[in-house]
Amino acid sequence: MISVLVLLSVFVFTHSAALPSPSVNTAAYGPSSIIRRDVCIIGGGSSGTYAAIGLRDKGKSVAVIEKQSVLGGHTNTYTDPDSGTKVDYGVVVFENTSTVTSYFSRFDIPLTSGTGSFATNTTSIYVDFRTGELVPRYAPEDPTAAFTAYAAELAKYPFLNEPGWNLPVPVPEDLLMPFGDFVSKYGLGAAVQIINQYAQGFGDILTMPTLYLLKYFNRPVLAGAQTAFLTTARRDNSELYEKARAELGEDVFLDSTVITTSRNANGVRVVVKTPQGLKLVLAKKLLISLPPKLSNFKGFDLSTTERGLFSQFSAGGYYTGLLRNTGIPDDINVNNIGADTPYNLPAVPGSYAFSPTLVPGLKDLKFGAPTTLSDAEVKALVVVEVGRLKTAGTITTAATPEFVAYNSHTPYELRVSADAIKAGFYRDLSALQGHKNTWWTGAAFDKHASGQLWAFTATLLPDIAA
Repeated sequence: MISVLVLLSVFVFTHSAALPSPSVNTAAYGPSSIIRRDVCIIGGGSSGTYAAIGLRDKGKSVAVIEKQSVLGGHTNTYTDPDSGTKVDYGVVVFENTSTVTSYFSRFDIPLTSGTGSFATNTTSIYVDFRTGELVPRYAPEDPTAAFTAYAAELAKYPFLNEPGWNLPVPVPEDLLMPFGDFVSKYGLGAAVQIINQYAQGFGDILTMPTLYLLKYFNRPVLAGAQTAFLTTARRDNSELYEKARAELGEDVFLDSTVITTSRNANGVRVVVKTPQGLKLVLAKKLLISLPPKLSNFKGFDLSTTERGLFSQFSAGGYYTGLLRNTGIPDDINVNNIGADTPYNLPAVPGSYAFSPTLVPGLKDLKFGAPTTLSDAEVKALVVVEVGRLKTAGTITTAATPEFVAYNSHTPYELRVSADAIKAGFYRDLSALQGHKNTWWTGAAFDKHASGQLWAFTATLLPDIAA
């Protein structure tokens, strides 16, 4: 990190006693039910897995607690049963940074430039998914000049390219204004469609503080959008987590959930429900890699400080999947374009596109919402959207769409108000690191991009390993 831009925290943990939570009685657990480790990691997604590997490399013992049956978080890969073809429908591409290339190299996974599992040589059509009708006379604008202007503005804030939220005081007013106003002020309209494509799951980007869009669509992402991103040469992003899982071995506890935690200056105690029964993890330190929404921390001994910060977060909804029987030809990419919206942005909640994959008849789906929706609601809305395409005559083949894969990435893109940012929210959030022997990682502490999450997590490891 650039030291001159790092905001030195003066936040003091006052009135931060933990609210009542279940006690942890070590004597209630037999030797076979007690797991002793240097570090307990809660969450085996992108950040948690990277931390586990990094801490093991530093000679530390770890226990990774993951509620799913696999590691990898938002990395979702489908294997076509007929052809064996892999389709990545969660995380698809990666920034071209040394952090990314060295991590994949460590597991002997080759990378290549490309678009991942999406089919090439396709024709795009532009449809308003609210009606199913083609948007007449719509054509994407040339973003070249707008990207040049965007890069000039982004260059004013080099701290947005660094790991974490190292904001200056005061936070520049341009970063606090709604992104739509920022776009108008600097003539960036021709870039908005592309920025929105990368910021899927954010909700209405035009009303969000500009800080979040510039942090997400920062220098590495801008470079990827203008040139190329990296993806796995074998088109199987889950291979990274499968190999990490094999290396971590019995240090990973899948299909497991935290029942309660107890943290103090002497260490941490974590009660975990595993398929083999209740386990007690005794560790010197704790790393939490969960979206910091209060709903994720039932049974945790959060302090009032932590609760006060996490309660300020709101979030969008993001959902990914693969569809069959859409009636959409394999060479057609159907993009959701608002016929009457600013910059023709797609209305949300709604799908961003139905995109062909390398498997004939299989369409990639990305769906966004300004707030959280249930899986049943999302699937029902998608079926309605496909039906509108047929009713409007845009797609002529009659079919009923079938979900062959689906995942919810919600809550997505946690954010707070411009007033909270101005008042020092991210200073206070950063001050949580190390308190009660606990460290925090994940997208809320940086951004939704694997390479940058790994880079941020790497900055925490020296203190955790100390």
